[in-house]
Amino acid sequence: MLIYLFFAFTFERITANFIAKLIIFVGLGVCFSHIMRAVIMRTNVLLKPLQQQLVGLVIITLSFSLTVGALESFLTYLLNLRTPQEEKSTEIKILFNNAFHSFVYLFMWSCIYFIYHYIGKNRKQQVDTLKLEALVKELELKTIKAHINPHFIFNALNSIRALIDENPVRARNAVTELSNILRSSMQAEKLETVAFEKELNIVKDYLALEHIRFEERLKIEYDIEEDTLDLQVPPMMLQTLVENAIKHGISKQLNGGTVKVISCFTDKFHELSVQNTGYLKGSLNTDGFGLASTENRLHLMFGEKAHFQIREISGNMVEAKIQIPTPLLFDKLL
Repeated sequence: MLIYLFFAFTFERITANFIAKLIIFVGLGVCFSHIMRAVIMRTNVLLKPLQQQLVGLVIITLSFSLTVGALESFLTYLLNLRTPQEEKSTEIKILFNNAFHSFVYLFMWSCIYFIYHYIGKNRKQQVDTLKLEALVKELELKTIKAHINPHFIFNALNSIRALIDENPVRARNAVTELSNILRSSMQAEKLETVAFEKELNIVKDYLALEHIRFEERLKIEYDIEEDTLDLQVPPMMLQTLVENAIKHGISKQLNGGTVKVISCFTDKFHELSVQNTGYLKGSLNTDGFGLASTENRLHLMFGEKAHFQIREISGNMVEAKIQIPTPLLFDKLL
């Protein structure tokens, strides 16, 4: 309506017939654009792939343009509102002109409608994605909390019971170590990261309890750079790798073996490695929770900047390695 009025004022062509035709055009536009919206929603055009959306909107706009053009031609003829120039034209030409004008404005309306919903949908998807990622993080931490192996707890309790008469002091220490692990699992739900030193202490308690069970079959080594102790790491991630090393490595070796925990800086990454005696073939639990969870958590927290791999080294050793960007490097990457 504003565009028509602008040109009418510019060329001084405002007449009673012009106002009447303008009212008809605007009335039809408001009515049929509302119906177009209902058709778009009913046919779920905006839920289809982008290319199909565009084709669908063009087809709907073209169909309604012909309808509006035909009704406008009929009403201007019925109300005798045609200009002398239109009286000399054929009905097909008048229909084509009215349909063309209707298509221009309805197409503008369709573009505005499409862009509005496209932007709104993208924003909603972004918000939903962020909510989903937050939910996944929360669920994974809760799953980790619930994932502490019941068999480990039972084995630890049985070991402690055996120590009560044989070595009461060691039994009391074992109870303390087990309580530390359980307390850490309960706190993991509330924390996104913890200091590596705290995580390492929990791992040491875990391995100390496992050493009671495996005795001389389990050898434990640590290679920790002091500068890495203050760095933040996902809670219980290192313990997951150590638990995997015990379950799929040491426990399957008749003579036991070694578990080595390494923490160092490599190419500005904080590198955590857990090495254990064993073989990767036939021992990698791809359907289990631990390894898949480790990789998913790293990607959720650090995107593609963090890396995780598990491989065989030195013939009879398996290494699970995590690389986390150090805070300085991670800030630059952001």
